[in-house]
Amino acid sequence: MDLIRLSVVLLYGSLALVALFLVLAGLFPGAAARTQAMAEAMPGRSFVVGLVNLIFGAAVIVALLALAQWTHIQVLGLPAVAVLAIWAAAVIFGLSGLVQLLGARLLPGQPGPRRTIAATLALGWACTVPFVGWFGVLPLAAAWGLGAFILTFFTQPARPQ
Repeated sequence: MDLIRLSVVLLYGSLALVALFLVLAGLFPGAAARTQAMAEAMPGRSFVVGLVNLIFGAAVIVALLALAQWTHIQVLGLPAVAVLAIWAAAVIFGLSGLVQLLGARLLPGQPGPRRTIAATLALGWACTVPFVGWFGVLPLAAAWGLGAFILTFFTQPARPQ
C-alpha cells in the first residue's frame, strides 16, 4: 500500500512540476531565457552565487523564526514567511531556466514544450534518487538555477563571437 501511495505522489509531483515549468516558460519567456543563458554562460559563477544565497537565505529565515520564538512575539515570524516566499520564488524561477537549459541539451531538435516536459521529468526523477538525488542533484540544481537567476539582474552573459 505504501508503494502505491509513493508512486501516486511521485506521478502527481512530476506532473505538477511539468505544468509549473510549462506555465512559467509561457508567462515569463524572457526570464526563463535569460536564466538559461546565464546558467550556460557562467555555470561556476552561477553555482557559487546560488549556493551563497541559499545558505544566507536559510540563515536569515532561521534567525527570524528563532527571534519570533525567543521573544514570544509570533508576528515577528511574518518576515520569515515573506523571505521564504521570495527565496522559494527565486529558486523556482532559477529551476525554470535550468530546465530550459537541460531540455535544450537533451533534445535540441524538439520543440520547446516537449523539451520542457522531458527535462522536467528527468530533473525531477533524478532528484528523487535516494541520497545522490536528495543531497547531490537537488542542491546542485537549486544553487545553479538560483545563482543564474540572481545574476540575470546584475550581469549580461557573454555573446558568442
